[in-house]
Amino acid sequence: MLALAISLASSASWGISDFLGGLQSRKYPVLGVLAVSQPVGLVLIVLAIALFGADPISADKLAIAFLAGAASLGGLGAYYSAMATGTVSVVAPIASLGVVIPVIVGLAEGETPAALQLVGLVPAIAGVAVLSYEEDPEHAHAARRSILLAILAAVSFGVFFTALDAAATERPGWALLAVRCGGVTGVVILLLIARPQLRGIGIGRAAPVLVAIGAFDVLANALFAVASTKGALPVVAVASSMYPAFTVALAHAVLGERLIPLQWVGVVLALTGVALIAAGG
Repeated sequence: MLALAISLASSASWGISDFLGGLQSRKYPVLGVLAVSQPVGLVLIVLAIALFGADPISADKLAIAFLAGAASLGGLGAYYSAMATGTVSVVAPIASLGVVIPVIVGLAEGETPAALQLVGLVPAIAGVAVLSYEEDPEHAHAARRSILLAILAAVSFGVFFTALDAAATERPGWALLAVRCGGVTGVVILLLIARPQLRGIGIGRAAPVLVAIGAFDVLANALFAVASTKGALPVVAVASSMYPAFTVALAHAVLGERLIPLQWVGVVLALTGVALIAAGG
């Protein structure tokens, strides 16, 4: 039950960070958003380690966490781009389907969640799939690129979840630092390759929001890492993947996006899955 609660808190933090990131990517270049939010997260993690300490971690786990950060950066880039060009309420659930990857890995490694929890995985995953439905054929064609980007984000996030679980400790400061170093390194490489002209586009005015994006992302990563040490990876990963519910709610309230009845069915399925996972804990 504790692992589920921490995972849902992680999900809320990711939902807020993702919504803000997608919203800012409609105004500014995606690389510009990442170039601010990723280093902010790195600074916050260093401060957290200084304040709370961190468990020792082996070199191989540091390497895994670094690669997880690189995968996360690729996922965020694709995700923000998808939300900048598509419907947030559709893109967010598709990206969360990356949960399939750590679920399969966890089960393959012999983790044995309760039978009721396994049953809960079905409506949870089905819920995010149903939420992806788009009833307007014309809009569906226009949103094809955003859907493909969301699928790419899902794969990247799935790899990230799995790798972070492998590197996590009770106090995961060093693992999170390695994750963010992987992300920042990726941003620096992309900046050197693309050499975008970021001056004069007003990113400085959005600094408080970009800082918040980095802060919520780091908080979500930390909560997920802790949760993965408290419970089975399939359960933790699925609960953490409920972040689309928060992103969709914000899109509903801030952007005025509306869900069709079938998509509300998806919300019910997702929440039912979470309830079953909790009941089996």
